[in-house]
Amino acid sequence: MASEDVKTRESAVSTIVNLAEEAKLAREEIKTPTPAFLSICKSLIAGGVAGGVSRTAVAPLERLKILLQVQNPHSIKYNGTIQGLKYIWKIEGFRGLFKGNGTNCARIVPNSAVKFFSYEEASRGILWLYRRQIGSDDAQLTPILRLGAGACAGIIAMSATYPMDMVRGRLTVQTEKSPRQYRGIFHALSTVLKEEGPRALYRGWLPSVIGVVPYVGLNFAVYESLKDWLLKTNSFGLVENNELSVTTRLACGAAAGTVGQTVAYPLDVIRRRMQMVGWKDAASVVTGEGRNKVAIEYNGMIDAFRKTVRHEGFGALYKGLVPNSVKVVPSIAIAFVTYELVKDVLGVEMRISD
Repeated sequence: MASEDVKTRESAVSTIVNLAEEAKLAREEIKTPTPAFLSICKSLIAGGVAGGVSRTAVAPLERLKILLQVQNPHSIKYNGTIQGLKYIWKIEGFRGLFKGNGTNCARIVPNSAVKFFSYEEASRGILWLYRRQIGSDDAQLTPILRLGAGACAGIIAMSATYPMDMVRGRLTVQTEKSPRQYRGIFHALSTVLKEEGPRALYRGWLPSVIGVVPYVGLNFAVYESLKDWLLKTNSFGLVENNELSVTTRLACGAAAGTVGQTVAYPLDVIRRRMQMVGWKDAASVVTGEGRNKVAIEYNGMIDAFRKTVRHEGFGALYKGLVPNSVKVVPSIAIAFVTYELVKDVLGVEMRISD
């Protein structure tokens, strides 16, 4: 009898221990992130790093582009890329070349993270629908479908971070002589919100969204299509071990950036000018002579296009295109390649082209 009691107690203890172990394992499983969650986090990190690295590399050209876009045509200070960079260095020193870059990175890091991740998710969703529609599990994304996925990613990323882009433009444009001095990102955000209202934070959003469709869409579509074409045809003997070199991928990114920014650039000019409306201290475009000079106000995207062309000619829509082109070639290339390299380092199997 005593032996049976001992066995019963041992069995009960064993059961309790087993239950405790199972509960411990269950708690550990809950605490341990799932592979899918880790993959998402790594993808977001890779996109953020890619954006920060690429924009910092071309920060001086980014600032010069904005200054050229909004400068007063009756008081020209910046006449080109080299002269403009020298002028900024002379007046404001080395730090002047990177003015607004902190704000730019604070905006572009989340923007880039959301953009790359959104593109991958949109690509998978569109590919799934496409395969169901044509009844083939082996079908791949076409350049047009990649354009659509890139457009979706661009709209989502732009909308999520637009207020940061708006204040970044103002921080970049202000100089030591501006009566209004924004002290930083949050001061600029709170000042605009207080003095001009919430809608001011999204001024110029429409041309931005319209412009981001061809810009981001073409970036992704051209980059991936070029890579896909080179891998399939092995043109120019650039494929080694079923992979493209970093140099070749940089060239694909440069071509993609050049095509995208050339198509969308006029909308970027209009967006930047609309962002300056309401800021009396900005070096905005004016019309008239002497005491009759009046700052131009815009009542919408179409009105901004019309007044810009009327007062300054069609060429004004491409102000700052040269430094922007010099900037875009390395920027987009660095962003794409950095994204893929960081994902490789983090051990994420899925890459853009997959």
